[in-house]
Amino acid sequence: MDSAASDLLGRPAYVGTPAPAPVPGEEDLKPWQLDTSRAPASTKIVVAGGFGVGKTTLVAAVSEIVPLQTEAVMTRASEDTDDLSATPEKSTTTVAMDFGRITLDDDLVLYLFGTPGQQRFWFMWDDIVRGAVGAVVLADTRRLGDCFPALDYFESCGLPYVVAVNHFDGSDRFEPDDVREALTIPAHVPVMIMDARRRISVVETLLALVGHALDALPE
Repeated sequence: MDSAASDLLGRPAYVGTPAPAPVPGEEDLKPWQLDTSRAPASTKIVVAGGFGVGKTTLVAAVSEIVPLQTEAVMTRASEDTDDLSATPEKSTTTVAMDFGRITLDDDLVLYLFGTPGQQRFWFMWDDIVRGAVGAVVLADTRRLGDCFPALDYFESCGLPYVVAVNHFDGSDRFEPDDVREALTIPAHVPVMIMDARRRISVVETLLALVGHALDALPE
């Protein structure tokens, strides 16, 4: 495309030319994002758990981009299926997934996918989980039973996972061993206490998952 054609179309001719420099004030682009001849290596982690356990909060706390969220306003139609007794101030819910991104190196990107918690959305899990290296199962000590479906799912499909207890304000505090016993988590699966609102706490959880996933790889 010559310069005249480019001007007529109102956009630059990218064929055979370097990618444009980032516009000041926009996201700082990495070298691999400016090099059109190569793509970054990527990996994927899934964040799962019960309704209102903090999955959306976790993804938002650590994502370097504004996370994609599919939040819908809750209505009276869900009163019989969505238990708000532990989270009375919750007014929205994820109806598809949460999506965030973390750049680990110049050409290595981690994508985070948060699953919807309610049973009526479980049909999407197979597609969301496909290709993931591991999963974080969030647990709320006020309703530990809500994370059993996620635990059963990852056990059945053989995907490495860690259990992260997200303590809410005013909830009772328990040690990881207590949670492990209550949920009958196998000894080789990490169980940790974390705060989904704090980036450093989320990063520590993700690092624990990556380490566990590496240990689970066949020799």
